[in-house]
Amino acid sequence: MGIAEFRVSERGQMALPAEARRRWNLVEGGRVEIADLGDALVIVPAGRGGLRALLSAAIDEAGGYAELAHQATDAEPDLG
Repeated sequence: MGIAEFRVSERGQMALPAEARRRWNLVEGGRVEIADLGDALVIVPAGRGGLRALLSAAIDEAGGYAELAHQATDAEPDLG
C-alpha cells in the first residue's frame, strides 16, 4: 500500500482502506495502537506483540538505548 493520504471527518474519524484491513486482519471492532511522535503518527495493529515489541526490536537492532543516546548526543550536543 505504501503511503496514502486520508481525510479526517468532522467527528475525527477516518477510514482504513480495505486493502490494509485485509493485510493486517483487522475486522470490525479490531484494535490498533497509535504512537504520537510529535510530527507523525504510527498506527500498528494491537496484539502480535504490539507497538512496544516493535519499538523494542528496533532499539535492539540499532544497538540498544545507550548506542542510540550516544548517536543522538553526537548529532546534537545540546541533548547531552
